[in-house]
Amino acid sequence: MSRLRQWRRKVGGLLLAALALGAALSLRQTKGSLLVEAYTRLTAPLRPAVNPEEVLRQAATRELQALVAELQHQNRELRRLLQLAEQGPQVKIPAAVVGRSADHWWQQLTLDRGSRQGIKVGDVVVAPGGLIGRVEAVTPSSSRVLLISDPTSRVGVTLSRSRQMGILRGTGSQEAILDFFDKNPQVEVGDVVVTSGLSSLYPAGIVVGTVRAINLDASPAPQATVELSAPLGFLEWALVYPYAQPAASPS
Repeated sequence: MSRLRQWRRKVGGLLLAALALGAALSLRQTKGSLLVEAYTRLTAPLRPAVNPEEVLRQAATRELQALVAELQHQNRELRRLLQLAEQGPQVKIPAAVVGRSADHWWQQLTLDRGSRQGIKVGDVVVAPGGLIGRVEAVTPSSSRVLLISDPTSRVGVTLSRSRQMGILRGTGSQEAILDFFDKNPQVEVGDVVVTSGLSSLYPAGIVVGTVRAINLDASPAPQATVELSAPLGFLEWALVYPYAQPAASPS
């Protein structure tokens, strides 16, 4: 009897090993699809019933809601742009931002209007908030704008309150540095900065930004940190208008 029991145990062990090996081979060949299928069948009664048509309907509704939100945003931006275009006597050309490089995000952008629409090199570019730059290159259907946030950009500016003047230079961000001409400028945090009448590249009186910090001990001249008023990092639309640069006075 003991031998019979031992034989049965051996046979049982062999059968279990064979079943385990077969299961392993099956899993390898099916990549677990049998287990997934078995799990799906076992848990089916526990899952809520899904109506494919309802799922598609909900997805379409979410897409329409997203499109409506985007259209509302564009409508608000175009209204602001229209209000800006109606200010002043200049004929302004609305243009969409269609190109921007991650490597030059704060230096330049491309608009979808060019020489066919009357845009020329040197034209001034503004957006809701104020000045953003000037056109530096034009093709028949596009134009490249040098932003005032570009480190090579220089803008003659003045403080609206005290009329102190200086040069604004970009820093590759939403902030710029104002270098004053006066050694003891009358400047306060919150002062509004606009383009100066002495600027050779921009007409006077365009809003540029607001003074956020002051360093009167800077060398070689006192400085102020200016937060640019136009959201240069999020521009989608702009307005372009011609600016006849003052002719150089005869020497």
